[in-house]
Amino acid sequence: MNAVLIAVLIMLFLAVSRVHVVLSLFVGAVVGGLVAGLGLDGTMVAFEEGLSGGAKLALSYALLGAFAMAVASAGLPKLLANKLIGALKVESESAKKNAEAATKWGIVVGILAMAVMSQNLIPVHIAFIPLIVPPLLKVFNHLRLDRRAVACIITGGMITTYMWVPLGFGSIYLNDILLGNIDKAGMSTEGINVMSAMAIPAVGMIAGLLIAVLFSYRKPRTYQDLPIQGTVDKDEPVSRYKIIVSVIAIIATFTVQVAMQALDLEADSLLVGALIGLAIFLGTGAVNWREADDVFTAGMKMMALIGFIMITAQGFAAVMSATGHVETLVDSSAALFQGNKTAAAGAMLVVGLIVTMGIGSSFSTLPIIATIYVPLCMSMGFSPLATVALVGTAGALGDAGSPASDSTLGPTSGLNADGQHDHIRDSVIPTFLHFNLPLLVAGWVAAMVL
Repeated sequence: MNAVLIAVLIMLFLAVSRVHVVLSLFVGAVVGGLVAGLGLDGTMVAFEEGLSGGAKLALSYALLGAFAMAVASAGLPKLLANKLIGALKVESESAKKNAEAATKWGIVVGILAMAVMSQNLIPVHIAFIPLIVPPLLKVFNHLRLDRRAVACIITGGMITTYMWVPLGFGSIYLNDILLGNIDKAGMSTEGINVMSAMAIPAVGMIAGLLIAVLFSYRKPRTYQDLPIQGTVDKDEPVSRYKIIVSVIAIIATFTVQVAMQALDLEADSLLVGALIGLAIFLGTGAVNWREADDVFTAGMKMMALIGFIMITAQGFAAVMSATGHVETLVDSSAALFQGNKTAAAGAMLVVGLIVTMGIGSSFSTLPIIATIYVPLCMSMGFSPLATVALVGTAGALGDAGSPASDSTLGPTSGLNADGQHDHIRDSVIPTFLHFNLPLLVAGWVAAMVL
């Protein structure tokens, strides 16, 4: 049996069975390593070596959580929520319904726009979520907006953008990783319009998003008005000075990240941006020195789960790589359908889904599968355009719906700020059903018609 397949299935089974994701990843990694013959010692060494890969990212998100809590303590989120809720307080029943509908769809479109822009115009990836989403939870509650729909909006907006639009993170995925690895594998990509190649898969993602928002999760869902974890609701008036400082700090944090990425600096832009934002709050006195420890600790606690999962996911991925069974899974699955383009395309997509579900990153999966898929596509007569679509889709599959992916962890970190959004049942399963299944079909269609 293939160790990677067994490890991923065990990890997913445990996670869905309400075993904590960190423990699910650890058990899956251990079983996978033992099945592959690494032994307990070899498995643990590989796992421990992989942990360091997620430490920097976990620290970055912890500081981002502290920054988000500093913004909250300054009163900007409270001001925003009060204004939105105030706009809903109208006497006429018909006017109230119109106001609620307008506010709901305004929020939906706004969050989708932020998810799209987080991949290119303001390339901060999931960094916007803990700043924007927690303050709006009370508004969501008032509108009885199903948070599963919001999770699908955020995840779908980010993934569809980077796998279709070659700007920002999309340029890295499409140009550097996808086309770059296909070239290295021996197929020329000269003259290929990558947006045309990935258009059909992108339509699959958009279809899944529309189904989630307009059908699956359109019915009202009731939540309680609970405080954001680590905060206490205060009736103090909002300080104009603190609001101004908050806006300046947010702009400075995002500007630093964008500038560092544009200059291609090696330092972690998210880490530096969060530190500068925190320094602005402390230096201006918007966060009192005597309260700073409590505020920052509460923010770090809010992001602690995502940090631990990311660190553990890196250990899981390291064990999967050490087994050598990723390449075996790709190779054997593809060779099984040699000569049958229809079945081979489906098999390659399913294997891509399995590998990415375990590793949790499309950007890490694609170089692994491209090495095997490209020669196979050439031998079976797939066109260069179809090959780009097939490999690109196989890499993206599983980013949505993976318990270890930041595309699901990010939405959970914001939507669960008051403890009412389960990572597996409210983020992982909804995004898996609404994005991976349509993407499988759309990727297969693209491979057949291009």
